[in-house]
Amino acid sequence: MATAFKAFLNSPVGPRTTHFWGPVSNWGFILAGMADMNKPPELISGRMTAVMCVYSGLFMRFAWVVNPRNYFLMATHASNESVQLYQLSRYARAHGYLEKKEPEAQQ
Repeated sequence: MATAFKAFLNSPVGPRTTHFWGPVSNWGFILAGMADMNKPPELISGRMTAVMCVYSGLFMRFAWVVNPRNYFLMATHASNESVQLYQLSRYARAHGYLEKKEPEAQQ
């Protein structure tokens, strides 16, 4: 057990590197998004939520191609992506973007 923990401490993505602490700090975005799920959708910034979706999408790709591959960062951004997409859907629904539009009657 002590050997496995020591290996984790000294690994290229262990807690002595930014490959570990970057994803840990990004969990703040996820927790904030989850806390906002109970707030009215009128308070959601559509632009900021869209930017967060793009940001997490880009960094999921980065986490996959960086050497060493950072699964923790990828899981963090995948979680943030799903939270932000849910918030974006709430925003779109509240502002009428997802309403089913009936075809106009021809006269």
